[in-house]
Amino acid sequence: MFPVGGVGVMLLLIAVAAVLAAAVATALARPFGWPWAVLFGLLLFSVAAIGVLTLIPANGAPGIVSAEGRLDHCSWDIGGPAPDGFWVLPGGQRLLNVVVFVPAGALLVLVAARWRWAWVTVPLGLVALAGYSALIELTQLEAARIDRACDVTDVIDNVTGAVIGVLAGIALLPVVRPWRFGPRR
Repeated sequence: MFPVGGVGVMLLLIAVAAVLAAAVATALARPFGWPWAVLFGLLLFSVAAIGVLTLIPANGAPGIVSAEGRLDHCSWDIGGPAPDGFWVLPGGQRLLNVVVFVPAGALLVLVAARWRWAWVTVPLGLVALAGYSALIELTQLEAARIDRACDVTDVIDNVTGAVIGVLAGIALLPVVRPWRFGPRR
């Protein structure tokens, strides 16, 4: 039996993630300046929140998930079981899969833009976010007790959200100008 789950547990873990991200931001404020440290803390928080939202059962502890009722492979059916079809605009779970990765993509750009080598770190960070999404799906497959399904469509939606976030972060660069927060390294 998976002993935890539900919205209350999710909110508690997200609050813990916020406190830990604030602690990291506070520690980084002295060497890097408050504005950049806050952006970095928000990036850490968004990545942690994604983990909580995708790996904690939403409807409480699911109890026993039988071996017969569990998939032994990821669904490679593009569009998957979602009734909305392949594209995400109609809404629902698919739209949530996109939206949850947008802040991480935008914050990735704002954090990396402080350094001259951002043109390398942003694409690598985007690949890391895609890998994070794939790792979450594999965890959902292997940890049947959390009663979640592994689906390649979720990875596609998550990466779409991260790309939208990166584009939003690029659009925000002239406004936020993270390079002004200290010397570029």
